[in-house]
Amino acid sequence: MATCTGCSLLCEDIEAELSGGKLSKVKNLCRKGHGHFQSAFSERTVPMIDGKKVDLDQAIARAAEILRSAKSPLLFGWSNSTLEAQNVGISLAEKLDATIDDTSSFCQGILMERILSGSIPTCTLDDVRNYADVSIFWGADPSSSHPRHLSRFSYYPRGDKRQKSYEEERTCMVVDVRMSATATLCKDYLFRVPPGGDAEFIEAILSVLEGKIPRLGDKKKMIELGGLLKKAEWGAIFPGLGMIYSLQDNMEVFERLIARLNEITTFKVIPMAGHFNMRGFNELLREKTGYINRVSFEGGAASHGPENSVVAAAKTCDAALVIGSDPLSSLPFGTARALARLPLIAIDPRRSLTTDAAGVVIPAAISGLEAGGTAVRMDGVKIKFEPIIKADLPADEQILSRIMEAI
Repeated sequence: MATCTGCSLLCEDIEAELSGGKLSKVKNLCRKGHGHFQSAFSERTVPMIDGKKVDLDQAIARAAEILRSAKSPLLFGWSNSTLEAQNVGISLAEKLDATIDDTSSFCQGILMERILSGSIPTCTLDDVRNYADVSIFWGADPSSSHPRHLSRFSYYPRGDKRQKSYEEERTCMVVDVRMSATATLCKDYLFRVPPGGDAEFIEAILSVLEGKIPRLGDKKKMIELGGLLKKAEWGAIFPGLGMIYSLQDNMEVFERLIARLNEITTFKVIPMAGHFNMRGFNELLREKTGYINRVSFEGGAASHGPENSVVAAAKTCDAALVIGSDPLSSLPFGTARALARLPLIAIDPRRSLTTDAAGVVIPAAISGLEAGGTAVRMDGVKIKFEPIIKADLPADEQILSRIMEAI
């Protein structure tokens, strides 16, 4: 059995056979996972310095030289790295007095912080499968982002208590700005919100729960939603980036909604993390520093703040190491341009815009396929996995350890 690191579900039931350097037979892989496995055979990186091929030792030595010379380096990425690699990375940041940040800094971090602090109740995906009769995907489309979510945990499976599955005992709802693929499956329970309108939508739900007539939108539809929430025996809400970006710094209104729902019945929240070990980094950094992201070790002590986010730090740092991420494709243009102008080190198994722009490229084994390790699923469950493909490339952890030794 193999573990798929294509998303944060970390499916452990993958059966794969290899023949002639290709996948010849697979079972239980979704389309996203299949693409992830196939990527092991194409678009791989090679060791490079300033656009010229070198051997691995030279690339690692050059990376160490850049970081050793830097006065204010940035270490970014981490969400697609194992816990073992993240642990070495945090130690490296401490040694360099560097700033360290991950992708949650501009996506799920604002919610994950509340989950890990306990201010918003959470549970495991196994709890959802066994007990949930209502699942709400809010600003999320798992049919596209986490294709096996519905079938393994939230809608179609038969759990310990929910033996009749979606046919009789489960209701799936979607709160979104559009008719997504997931919304199409449960279109009778699609609640449309205008872009940026999630806070007002939550206020309307709170009004209905208090027995008041909502001021927003289709009053009949809102009253129907309030009735469904009140009748739920055990509910789960899965917030995606659509909700996160809409609420931004107004997450308190969502916190109020969850608190009110739990006065009536039981509702838990699991963030729809995208990368396979984003939550792992958040938990590990919090354990070591008290913060889940945006940490600077300048002066030998950990400090936290928006000035330490990748968006801000990219404009003030004098070197950057990017691991398992492609910020030049995903970050705002100004930030991406600032990173591209720096002495940039990219550690990644696959080619990307970031590796193409990097002065130093260090290829790594693909976690879960070519390298083993440990990761934390989106619901906080720790998963250990072993490689299924023999590769000559080192794992992220080994590369970081060698850079640290060279420094």
